[in-house]
Amino acid sequence: MNNHHQEIKWLSDPEENDYPAAVSYLSLLYNKTAVRTFVKKLRKAKVAQFKAKDIFRASGLSLLGVSNSHVEKDRKKIKDGEELSPILLVRDEKSGKVIIADGYHRMCAVYSFNEDVYIPCKIV
Repeated sequence: MNNHHQEIKWLSDPEENDYPAAVSYLSLLYNKTAVRTFVKKLRKAKVAQFKAKDIFRASGLSLLGVSNSHVEKDRKKIKDGEELSPILLVRDEKSGKVIIADGYHRMCAVYSFNEDVYIPCKIV
């Protein structure tokens, strides 16, 4: 199933609509003030890189299978050589986990090709 030769292309910056998506998700977990602060910091953060498998381990989330329609859409983008948007991460000090504020499906899609690949992300 793993196609290690598949090159995964990335945009240099997250897309603008990733931020409202992050707000929407983070609002389930944090109050408005905290969410505003996180997103402000995410916008300013530089893009870093972490291995797909390490982000998964730090997030504690389970891997969505390729049967998921959103993951399938992102897998198709990868196959078609389209650039993916870097993912947005927030460190939750209390739980000691990393919250995937935006980009969960992209990450699952990338992982399905190569778990050792580095994923560009902004983390605060």
